[in-house]
Amino acid sequence: MSELDGGALVGKALANEGIEKAFVLCGGHIMPIFYGMRNAGIEITDVRHESAAIYAAIAYTRASGKTAVVVTTAGPGVGNTPAGMMEAASLGIPLLHIGGAVSMAKRNAGDLQDMDTLKLMEVCSKWAGLVTYADRIPEYISMALRHAHDQIPGPVYLELPTNVLWQKVEEKKVVFPVNNRTAAIPYGDPALIDKAAELLANAERPAAMIDDGARFNIGEHAGAIAELCDYLQMPLDNSAGVHCRGLFGNEIENPLLAKNATGAADVVLALGCRFDFRLAFGLAIKPDAKVIQVHVDSRQIGYNLRADIGIVGGAGPVASQLLEAIKRKQPKPSEACWVGKLGSNWPQDLPGVFMSEGTPIHPGRCAGEVAKFIAAEGQDWNIVCDGGEAQVWMRYAARAFRAGQIHATGPNGTIGIGPGQVIGAWAANRKPVLLYTGDGSFGFHAMELDTMERLGIPVVCVISNDSAWGQIRLTENLIRPEEIEQKGQCNTELRHLRAYEKIVSMWDGHGEMVTDPEEIVPAIKRAVANGKPSIVNVEVDKVSVSPFLGGYAAMTKTDK
Repeated sequence: MSELDGGALVGKALANEGIEKAFVLCGGHIMPIFYGMRNAGIEITDVRHESAAIYAAIAYTRASGKTAVVVTTAGPGVGNTPAGMMEAASLGIPLLHIGGAVSMAKRNAGDLQDMDTLKLMEVCSKWAGLVTYADRIPEYISMALRHAHDQIPGPVYLELPTNVLWQKVEEKKVVFPVNNRTAAIPYGDPALIDKAAELLANAERPAAMIDDGARFNIGEHAGAIAELCDYLQMPLDNSAGVHCRGLFGNEIENPLLAKNATGAADVVLALGCRFDFRLAFGLAIKPDAKVIQVHVDSRQIGYNLRADIGIVGGAGPVASQLLEAIKRKQPKPSEACWVGKLGSNWPQDLPGVFMSEGTPIHPGRCAGEVAKFIAAEGQDWNIVCDGGEAQVWMRYAARAFRAGQIHATGPNGTIGIGPGQVIGAWAANRKPVLLYTGDGSFGFHAMELDTMERLGIPVVCVISNDSAWGQIRLTENLIRPEEIEQKGQCNTELRHLRAYEKIVSMWDGHGEMVTDPEEIVPAIKRAVANGKPSIVNVEVDKVSVSPFLGGYAAMTKTDK
């Protein structure tokens, strides 16, 4: 008769649910889980900070489409994760966070790390639960993952006290759930599909946009979205989020699938979009344009922007339905795109600032040079964008060549996510990683480069270094010009051109400071040749404002 402790049951239950990867930081309260996962064949990756584990799980899921588990120890271990959990929630990332806790018999008795973390995690998770009997561990893990993977996916939390993990039960008495989740994605109401197809078929200037809310309800229909755009010669704006970048093919070869034309459209098809500040609250869409909103979350339909037609359904199935209906109404595909000929002239068709001359280097030029390296030699690399202005410039410059390639923050604007996401993206596919980050964001989790070296992750970190918390500094220049001129900046400056590249000398990585834009790509190539985690530290100017920040700062000033 075989007995298993709670840790072994966690490992078996996770494996039973198809979990392959765990991102963790060790702690005395949770060690039985580690042994249980290892014995169940789950790959365990340990990091230096718990929030980095959450960011790694986010990138892993984005890159692979598979769910990861995060395991953190009791009290402050769990307490280090809310920023990551809120980031996952804002992106609609399904992940399971398992946290340790003191024994039920010692709660509120002053034991080590006796903290009410369950209440904390209820705030930043879409579901949170507590297991009090070891034999129910598989049931609760199954329950948690159902919540994580429902029509509105997101992060969930499960707390396991030490007495539950050490408790032993007879294996034959434990039930491991099977066939406990559906993969079904809802289709749209046929009557509304017909009305939407009529609008699109008769539109003179149709345009589409897709956001992160579409990523996990496309299913096998990514080709239908691309075909729908091709059939109508309809530009598709995918700039708000990064979940869907690359799902529709090489963005340089088919620029129709990376073109924002919604501001001039007469009919706009919004797939999985949340009209928050990233989409200018819908204000960029013409008042007389007809808006078709498609979302699995009915609460997002009509949010900040009218929905002339609101379809509750998955972006992929609805696009497939629309394509069939449009073909009935318009038997022949459109011959030309209304915005004019879309050639594959990248990067020449980037705005001029991405080719700026002079020093200090324009931040757009820095991002443009890195994007050119990726297009020439790194089309299969993972790309992680971190920071405020730095990630804005890079997301604008970069093009995706495959699904799950680009990683960045969501609507929360969380910075410092980069190193964790490097680890998660690499864990998903073992491909090299280009981390593009600002100097401020780099400092959050710089020691995760040590994790990368330990794991053998080939990463080149390019730091866009303006020696400041640049996005805030630039915003304050726009909002309070008189005060800044008289008294200077207020706690937004960092040490001038700190030599971050020296960090990699600890493991003989390649470190290089660059002040000439022509040397950015050669420096990256030297870093690649080194093969170890390396840093290219690029001095950029402190005055150039990204297209996003200029408009957002003006709006912020108006709000005040």
